[in-house]
Amino acid sequence: MPFGGGNKCGCCQKTVYFAEEVQCEGKSWHKSCFLCMVCKKNLDSTTVAVHVDEIYCKSCYGKKYGPKGYGFGGGAGTLSMDTGEGLGIKPEVQASHRPTNNPNASKFAQKAGGSDVCPRCGRAVYAAEKVIGGGNSWHKGCFRCAKCGKGLESTTLADKDGEIYCKACYAKNFGPKGFGFGQGAGALAHSQ
Repeated sequence: MPFGGGNKCGCCQKTVYFAEEVQCEGKSWHKSCFLCMVCKKNLDSTTVAVHVDEIYCKSCYGKKYGPKGYGFGGGAGTLSMDTGEGLGIKPEVQASHRPTNNPNASKFAQKAGGSDVCPRCGRAVYAAEKVIGGGNSWHKGCFRCAKCGKGLESTTLADKDGEIYCKACYAKNFGPKGFGFGQGAGALAHSQ
């Protein structure tokens, strides 16, 4: 304990006395300083989430550092399309979707120095980021439909000529056409 009666606050760096002390991750805080770094809500031991030396409520922590994408609050059924910009959280900028530009889609033509090469971006694919589909190895971020850009799983894809598609785009572009196949009278037309 430094001279002056207490530890320094993790927020304001002033002395924290015993009667007003809250401890978290080995640091001391004033009760009035123990607030979320983003929304300024009061925190306690059940609502705090720590990232390095910063403290957040669980909601702001999840928005800033939690998983992103379909299935993590970004799909249908969510209550909000809030990106957190009003709370000072900068949204991730998604790289634009690019279809595969590799003219030779064969699995064996894509070896480079012993590691697989992603057919979408042309860069090496290492084991930690590898997703296998359509007979090729892909980066997790590149494992998307070539038409609509929707993220895919090995069970939700269809492949044609070395390219991968979601089942809906595959059916629309390469499936049977005509009456009785979703293109006749009474069918909803979906154009891009």
